[in-house]
Amino acid sequence: MMTDYPTQQRSFTLTRILAASRHAVFTAWTDPEHLAWFYNPDMPTPTTPIEVDLRVGGTWKQQMVVNENLSYPTGGIYLEIVPDERLVFRWGAVGGWPELDGENEREAPVVTVQLNDVGTKTELVLTVRFSEHLDIEEVQKLMMGGTQEGWGATIDRIKDSTAMTPKTNGRMAAINP
Repeated sequence: MMTDYPTQQRSFTLTRILAASRHAVFTAWTDPEHLAWFYNPDMPTPTTPIEVDLRVGGTWKQQMVVNENLSYPTGGIYLEIVPDERLVFRWGAVGGWPELDGENEREAPVVTVQLNDVGTKTELVLTVRFSEHLDIEEVQKLMMGGTQEGWGATIDRIKDSTAMTPKTNGRMAAINP
């Protein structure tokens, strides 16, 4: 489904309510042991390990598999980290998509993940903001090319993160009758 975007729109926001604590959702975004939810479940799971250096200026990197002929690293560079509340990163990876290296860094989108309490649940508000350094035609091409839909499908999978599943020593907790 194509969405028409106002000519000057440079960002989009997606919101989800999750049946988990802010701590569990934050862990799902920041702990490599719990980040497998980010992968496309219709493709083989990459063997490349997920890397997370959780500090401002640190990076997150994991391999995405689009199809049997296309895979690339993605992730980001952390710009702001407020545990259990907010995560801001410049989206991309060196040699990946979006391309993120010294020359392209200022053109990379910035993603903000805001976590808010909603009773016993967590509201996840994800905003993707495209750089002022990109011309508006390039921004519109990215938006109409499926970036918003891709992020929507991705964050819909966070509920499957092992960070939000009851566990005991790395195993599923037993169900009590």
